[in-house]
Amino acid sequence: MKDKLAKIVSIITIAPVMAFLMLTFLYIFDKDVFREPVYYVIAVLSLTVFPVLAYPFQIMFPKLRKTGRDGQRKLAFIFAVIGYLAGLAVSYLLNAPRDDMMIMVSYAISGSILALFNLCHIKASGHACGVGGPCVLCAYFLGGCGWLILLLIPLIFWARLHMKRHRFPELIIGASISMISACIVINVM
Repeated sequence: MKDKLAKIVSIITIAPVMAFLMLTFLYIFDKDVFREPVYYVIAVLSLTVFPVLAYPFQIMFPKLRKTGRDGQRKLAFIFAVIGYLAGLAVSYLLNAPRDDMMIMVSYAISGSILALFNLCHIKASGHACGVGGPCVLCAYFLGGCGWLILLLIPLIFWARLHMKRHRFPELIIGASISMISACIVINVM
């Protein structure tokens, strides 16, 4: 039972799913974040759809297919960072509202720092990174009971540790990257 629950929690909380849930939740419950549907669509495409395109992309090319699960994860990470930076650029060029820009800047910073850590061979959980920042952003924008969403973080930690996908320091580093990035963006913008 615990194994199944840990797997469900891990699947539901992958970075693109968390991004989609956060964006949609904010779009529905806080109309100030995305003042026009176009900004919501840009965010969904760049933070959710583009990163997921890595999976069919890998299948289409035999050389990439041979890299297996490890290659799939690396390709997904590359697609995510490209999507985050492209989304930020498009949002900036379209003069997106401040709240929308806060989300895009937070993702761009988190993705870039996580990429730097990976290049330096410092293991940090992309899964925890993809949960920590969105939780902080939702809590900030929604206020009040919105802070309860931060309770997802220990649940994610439990699931990833239970499945033996990460060690505790990797989870702390990953979550800290996105949570600190989100807090900095909130305080600066």
